Amino acid sequence: MISLEREPNPFKSFSYALHAPNMDNTSATTPNNTNNEVSSLNLQDGGIGDDDTASQGARTIPLHSVDGDVHDVGDNGDGNHHRFSNHAAAAAPAAAAAAGLSTRRNMKKSSLRSRWLVLGMTCIVMTGSYYAYDIPSALHQQLQDYMPPSTNYETHFNLLYTVYSIPNVILPLFGGNVVDRHGAPLCLTLFALTVFTGAALLSVGVANQSWKVMYLGRFVFGLGAESLCVAQSTITSDWFEGKEVALAMGIGLAVSRLGSIWNNVISPKVANNGGIEAAFWIGAVLTGCSVVTAGMIVWVDGRAGKALERRAGGEGLQSLTAALLENDEEGPIISEGGTSVERGNSNSLHLGSEDNNPLNQDNAQVACTAAVESGVHITDIRKFTPLFWLLTLSCFVVYGCVLPFNNVASGILLERNFFTSSPKECHLEYPTQCTVGYLQPGTNGALDGNDDVCLISPTQAPILPSSVNHTLVDSERSNEWEETSYVYPSLTSTNVDCGDPFWLDACTSDYCQKQHAATEHAGKIMSIPYLISALSSPPLGHLVDRVGRRAKIAVFSSCLLFAVHLTLALSASSPIGPMVGQGIAYSLYAAVLWPSVPLTVPKQFTGTAFGVITSIQNIGLAMFPLMIAGIYNASGQRYIPNVEFFFMSCAAAGVVVGVCMNKLDGRYGNKLNSVSKGDNDEEEEVVLGSLREEEGEDFVGVEDDDNDYFSPLLQSGPGVI
Repeated sequence: MISLEREPNPFKSFSYALHAPNMDNTSATTPNNTNNEVSSLNLQDGGIGDDDTASQGARTIPLHSVDGDVHDVGDNGDGNHHRFSNHAAAAAPAAAAAAGLSTRRNMKKSSLRSRWLVLGMTCIVMTGSYYAYDIPSALHQQLQDYMPPSTNYETHFNLLYTVYSIPNVILPLFGGNVVDRHGAPLCLTLFALTVFTGAALLSVGVANQSWKVMYLGRFVFGLGAESLCVAQSTITSDWFEGKEVALAMGIGLAVSRLGSIWNNVISPKVANNGGIEAAFWIGAVLTGCSVVTAGMIVWVDGRAGKALERRAGGEGLQSLTAALLENDEEGPIISEGGTSVERGNSNSLHLGSEDNNPLNQDNAQVACTAAVESGVHITDIRKFTPLFWLLTLSCFVVYGCVLPFNNVASGILLERNFFTSSPKECHLEYPTQCTVGYLQPGTNGALDGNDDVCLISPTQAPILPSSVNHTLVDSERSNEWEETSYVYPSLTSTNVDCGDPFWLDACTSDYCQKQHAATEHAGKIMSIPYLISALSSPPLGHLVDRVGRRAKIAVFSSCLLFAVHLTLALSASSPIGPMVGQGIAYSLYAAVLWPSVPLTVPKQFTGTAFGVITSIQNIGLAMFPLMIAGIYNASGQRYIPNVEFFFMSCAAAGVVVGVCMNKLDGRYGNKLNSVSKGDNDEEEEVVLGSLREEEGEDFVGVEDDDNDYFSPLLQSGPGVI
């Protein structure tokens, strides 16, 4: 057992008693001397100053008065005359405090190299979830072609995101509380299993062209996905602290977002070539891999806990011993209160009373923290600061023009840039016949109002027949068709399913091939924001750690989002510029939002805070898709410009909230705009603070920022230097 006992001293100097068992279990003591004039030191076998040839038996060595700077303990039998300084004793508390804090840092998961392995595995878990979540957005057009024709397709489509978010209005709140109570790794596995179940159900619904089963799958998917994010964020906060936390979260977001990028690129290709069902099943398989990886995190985390327990019992003792003894390599630390200093051949030390031992105090603090965490309740949200609630409101409105935009980005890009409406003045030479395919043996070109060849730009959709009437008897290859008859007196684009060989190969091959190319191109362009996020989040997280200014960056991000959607609404320019702006704004905002959460709440409520902000975020993510569908239908089934005006309003609200957040942050000591402190900074402050508390007015002449200078000066006694 290690303990550090402070001995009473009328001269207000530091005095500690060190006790260690000797080989013969005897102890050496100095007689109590209340006047602090003369003390004696009894040295047994293996005592301080003995070497391998030291004589046996006890030797009493007189000590000089503590009024002098040097204590002469005489010859202890090894032929050497030992002198000890008051500064060795004075430095003992500093060494003990430093050693205690070093041990405390080494008892954290953030001190383990395996934290990077854990970060990598959490990224794999989240990558599968992100991939599966974004499949509908990447297949917006293909899903419209595949599902039964309906004038309410946009509403059906956006409901996939609403039913996902509805359970997460409540669940992340309890999910965060469950994470705080039962541990993030185990919860991560359970949530990942739920996500896999939902992805599988969604794939079954797609295979059966059933919106109801698809909604059930998305609902189950949502039961676990957002709570999965809460568990992942909590694990990252647990394994990374101080200056590393924003960097770690940035890396986690970046790698996880690779799932969205891969989905936007891969899913359209798979759907166009292998069928939409295969595209959805790939997402289910990846979420299954996430379950396996989450189980591995549980194992790694458990081993880390055992390693920290062993380190607490061994390495802590060694670091404290070394720190205490390095101040005077030639001899012991001599107490000034007439107490004894003992040392044996054992490597262990016993330091007096347990009450004032920094290590035992740390253990008490850990126990207290554990007790508090075990008593975390959802009602503790009442203790959250107004700054946290402003941060939450900012998340609510800003993410309203980020994630809901991505849900319909493919449709917006097709309508605006890559698959725009056919020229209204053009018509087919034979309006009731197929255009290109084996049902059209000749040609059926598009003509303008003057019966000249109609010029259709590369980004415009080809002209469709005005009507179609075909049955299975019309072709020997009709066994490839998905329907038995295709009778459309008034054909529209919503009737054309380019996944059906009838449309793709037999009747409107030109239309379908151009649509496939456009959807794949749109998928690549809509990946730009996530690609920028993946590349920039880690350096941005590191930059935020160094410069702070989180609330100010949040305002800038909202301003940039406003400019992005203004451009998309009112301009016909290339979408690459706005998508780059969207990616920069999203990356900046995400880099400052999530690392800001632990700064606004007590540490023991971190998991609950992540749950609260995720829950409120999902209120918006449940509402906004239905609002977008309503705006789309009210605008003649068009996104531009009214849907983009909605996104602009969300960004503008983010600017207003961000300005208020900056003003409030100033009142709270610039928690969001200040630079994060690392473990080393915290150790230095606690060491200095501990010494000031022990020494009181005797600690003079040391500036807070003078980290290299450390010398407790005693104000009493003639031995002051």
